[in-house]
Amino acid sequence: MTTLPKILFLLLAMTLGVSANERPVDCVDPLIDTHLSRWFYFNSASRPFGMVNLSPDTQTKGSWKSGYLYGDTHIRCFSHVHAWQLAGIPVMPITGEMTGHQGMDTYQSEYSHDDEVVKPGYHKVMLKDYGITAELTSTPRIGFHRYTFPDAEEAYVLFDVGALLAHGPMVDAQVRKVSDHEIEGMSMMKRTGRRRKETAIYFVASFSEPIQGFGGWNATEVEGEGKDPKISKTPVHGVTEIKGANSGAYAKVPAGKTLLMKVAISYVSTENARMNLAAELAHWDFDATVKESSNEWNQMLSRIEVQGGTDDQRRKFYTDLWRAMLGRRIVSDVDGSYMDMTGDDPVARKVAPGPDGKPAFNMHNFDAWWGSHWSLNVLWPLLCPEVYSDFCNTSLEMYENGGRIPRGPSGGNYTSVMIGDSSAPALTSAWQKGIRTFDGEKALEGLVKNTGPQGGRYIGGYAVESNPNAWKEYEEKGYISRANSLPGGHGKAVSSLTMYNAYHDWCIAEMAKSLGKDDVFDTFIMKVGNYKNVIWPEKKCAWVRMPDGAWKDGFKPVDSVFEQDGFCEASAAMTTFFVPHDPQGLAEVCGGTAALADLLDGYFKASEPKNFTIGSHGRFHAETFVDYTNQDSTGMAHVFNRIGYPWLTQKWVRKVQELNYAGCDPYHGYNGDEDQGQMGAVSALMALGLFQFDGGSGRNSSFDLTAPIFDKVTIRLSEKYYQGKTVSIVVKNNQPDNVYIQSAAWNGMPWNACLMPFDSFIQGGLLELELGPQPNKQWGVTSN
Repeated sequence: MTTLPKILFLLLAMTLGVSANERPVDCVDPLIDTHLSRWFYFNSASRPFGMVNLSPDTQTKGSWKSGYLYGDTHIRCFSHVHAWQLAGIPVMPITGEMTGHQGMDTYQSEYSHDDEVVKPGYHKVMLKDYGITAELTSTPRIGFHRYTFPDAEEAYVLFDVGALLAHGPMVDAQVRKVSDHEIEGMSMMKRTGRRRKETAIYFVASFSEPIQGFGGWNATEVEGEGKDPKISKTPVHGVTEIKGANSGAYAKVPAGKTLLMKVAISYVSTENARMNLAAELAHWDFDATVKESSNEWNQMLSRIEVQGGTDDQRRKFYTDLWRAMLGRRIVSDVDGSYMDMTGDDPVARKVAPGPDGKPAFNMHNFDAWWGSHWSLNVLWPLLCPEVYSDFCNTSLEMYENGGRIPRGPSGGNYTSVMIGDSSAPALTSAWQKGIRTFDGEKALEGLVKNTGPQGGRYIGGYAVESNPNAWKEYEEKGYISRANSLPGGHGKAVSSLTMYNAYHDWCIAEMAKSLGKDDVFDTFIMKVGNYKNVIWPEKKCAWVRMPDGAWKDGFKPVDSVFEQDGFCEASAAMTTFFVPHDPQGLAEVCGGTAALADLLDGYFKASEPKNFTIGSHGRFHAETFVDYTNQDSTGMAHVFNRIGYPWLTQKWVRKVQELNYAGCDPYHGYNGDEDQGQMGAVSALMALGLFQFDGGSGRNSSFDLTAPIFDKVTIRLSEKYYQGKTVSIVVKNNQPDNVYIQSAAWNGMPWNACLMPFDSFIQGGLLELELGPQPNKQWGVTSN
């Protein structure tokens, strides 16, 4: 390329806002909003949905404000598991005196962001106290370490596998030297209030250099309980095995050299960890593994390509997509083995093989589906439908084993996260979108069972037992009164549960109709209007019923509390709009579409000064009308689309996107609980100008259209599920103030609706949008 064409090419790239060599993976910034992390939030050395998430920990106590926090100055360890209610296998390289028995407060090391490189699949940092350069990467089930040690008298790798980590202490631990190049062991996590059974993680660690010495430490005295006990530990040398609660081990390694270490894990056994090691990482080429990880991430992220926008907009968008493929991790081994923890005792099982002889799907661990109908359920079919299928099959495998479709499984355990029956929209949305590589009839059977008196629907947050009286009242009256709270967390959120039930019943009815089960459809379609029983027409707001049908005293649409009595992490005002299946029906109760639009527009205006947020998780969710930092608000701006005011959806979606989700540094980005990809998915969908207010669970589901922030979007749909079709969205007159759609065309023909049927979208084509600074109130108010 001669000089002049090269210059013109670079100028064109700058005009488009696209770097000449920019790949989607290169746009991802793992450090965004890491100043106040949850244990599972930060990711660096991890593959998409990988079992291993190897990363530094600056805080190791608690589920919140733990893991990697950007503002901290010391690294306590590198641990391999950062998942929903799971943690394990912390290691730390050191030089000088062996201080493992003195604990992380002693052997932690100062570090600086100036000496740090963080990318998807790779983390590099200098441990300043030891002069060690530590580099981390991974395969799905293996953490791969490269430590460059300085010249020193002694060098060690500590395996503090019995240490307290995140959600609680380890009740047992074991490390055994197998050979001069290999050790193996396990950690047994104590049960928590959410994960009700002790859960083991097994590992095998392989070293590139010979182990020169092995030993460890045992606890000799433990004072106190909880998350900060006082433990005295005694070092033990010249042994081949260390075991017991609060124990750990060290491997003495050559100083002044570069050490490679592979740590494979399994939830089944050390033998399976060794099998994972042989299958996934037979070589010692660290740099090649970093490249493989980067390429895998890039392949996934490239399924949605954007052009234009600012550098920060592209950086945030691809970070959002990346986050949507984290957190909800694989828990089965390469041969499909996994631990079934649904019964009284753990049972090792294996996923049946598919036609290629490999496991038909991966088993996954995940936080609740709660809220995913407005986030992951919409994005995943575009981004990773094959993984969505795995999640559906995981749910049915657990149903087969334990008799209940899970709300949010942890390591094979039932956890009953939040309240409601959020697996209903998750499974039905996949089915309606053509992801039918799971047993639909079994899914429907399990979903119907969940709605019964002993079903998962009536188990409160993290509880075990249901409240059959709540079921009875709902079936008889069409609402749950304050008298029939559920056991467990959010048990008083009876009006939220009534709202959820109505939507979830609609999801079940729609799936039943798709499967030709008219009797099931007839039963559940009769309940989909039950949300109206907790909408107070005179107040135009959801509220709480008493057993006699009277409204509870003390009405307030918002209140300065974590969650209002009767509502789940929300205010009464925002819960009013939880009607994904029937916004028109809500309008009828609240005085018509104009009255509802005016009310909701006022809520957004009132919430704008606080950027539609309440701040970090743990603040008062109920203090505001609109809260885009938590799940139950994330569909509110799209209500306007469904009641004839699409220009207001366009206005407020862009406002929320810019004020709440556009942050692109360690102190901003999500402004709350990102929750394993959910807020990343909402942010990405807003940037694309796509959404599904009904969560995609309807037989005739549609995308809600708004203005993308990019000049062009290219979505490459799955070959397996959507014949590899491509959808392109081209935006004309795209300027920061031009947020309103003036006109649209689909495959060259005028498109006058603010909705596009999903079935039309997946046929592929070109959507052209022309934008302007003022609303065109004639566009989008009719159907095509």
